[in-house]
Amino acid sequence: MKSLILATSALALTAGAAFADGHAVSKSDVLTNYANIAHAKYEDSLLTARVLGDAVDALIATPSAENLEAAKEAWLAARVPYQQTEVYRFGNAAVDDWEGKVNAWPLDEGLIDYVGTAYGGPTDENELAALNVIANPTFSLSGAEIDASAITPALLEGTLHEADGVEANVATGYHAIEFLLWGQDNNGTDHGAGDRSWTDYAAGDACTGGNCDRRGEYLKAATDLLISDLEFMTAEWADSGEARGTVLGNEDAGIVAMLTGMGSLSYGEQAGERMKLGVLLNDPEEEHDCFSDNTHNSHYYDGLGVQNVYLGEYVRVNGELVSGASLADLVSHEDAALDAEMQSKLSTTMMALGRIKTAAEAGFSYDQMLAQGNEAGEALIMGGVNGLVDQTQSIERVVAVLGLDGIEFEGSDSLDNPGSVFE
Repeated sequence: MKSLILATSALALTAGAAFADGHAVSKSDVLTNYANIAHAKYEDSLLTARVLGDAVDALIATPSAENLEAAKEAWLAARVPYQQTEVYRFGNAAVDDWEGKVNAWPLDEGLIDYVGTAYGGPTDENELAALNVIANPTFSLSGAEIDASAITPALLEGTLHEADGVEANVATGYHAIEFLLWGQDNNGTDHGAGDRSWTDYAAGDACTGGNCDRRGEYLKAATDLLISDLEFMTAEWADSGEARGTVLGNEDAGIVAMLTGMGSLSYGEQAGERMKLGVLLNDPEEEHDCFSDNTHNSHYYDGLGVQNVYLGEYVRVNGELVSGASLADLVSHEDAALDAEMQSKLSTTMMALGRIKTAAEAGFSYDQMLAQGNEAGEALIMGGVNGLVDQTQSIERVVAVLGLDGIEFEGSDSLDNPGSVFE
């Protein structure tokens, strides 16, 4: 669902602002830095995915508790730069058209592998919800017999992903890999993540869960596909990339893309669908990284991505700072008080998301925060929600001050019409 957040006057955005030292900063400067940071973030996502790929190869070649743990740690590390790229969604068509392959959620994990008895079987909404392709080298799809004897990236991307047009049939990306590493989280709103054993990848009689060789094939195929998808998006933001060219080719549209990403991620996507909805439903299935119990980090780094775009800076995984001309420079030139307000609200949101992260890392997991009647948990999550909603109001004011027309931010029923969530 989308909601029209604002429509402002058609004042022209000034061609240039100024740094504190008096040197001019243009829209072109701001957009070039925006594209440079996008390239750095996707390149870091690619580099960490390749480390994950090496860890997956080691797990498949030599299954052990240690190698499974190493693969999990590599997955967690890979999420840090990737989550900071999500602010490039909503305003950049190249990212929106691609993102569903790498970060779609939630998923019906029974499509991929075995699940517990409480999971249930096929539903009216999704006949493939319990397919378990790992255990079934052939299956029927839309009346056709599918040969899945070889689990390849082409099978996952071309046949299984969103099979039958069902969005919950997520067969690729970070969350499919997450499920294959952690397994189902059957702890409800109690503490604890998924607990898949390394023996799910073992050979011969040591194999648990059945079809360990095919499970390894699936994990390998999904990881290779993630790497190739990230190679594609990294190239899109390189010097000759199409996504970069689109942003730089129309400066006003480029600034609109920046603000659309900030507002939509802050409001409808993160505050609404990823946070408030879970609080309303008290449902751990609404966690973004539900198998690994990593949702606190997903929320934190999504928020950091929004702050990065406004401030025009990003710290790479190797510690290098990428920075330059920013939206903050443009806004400060037009209204210094609004710039101070925007920066303050972004900081307030990051403190609130940081409290969730700190609490989870100390043992109060996001699952537990979502439990019905857990007032402390709800207060922590709603602190983040309120900060995100409040900063969106300032983003609206930024749009107005910069003289841009009719930017449409993503909405969420959980924020705009909470009663409908229970209908």
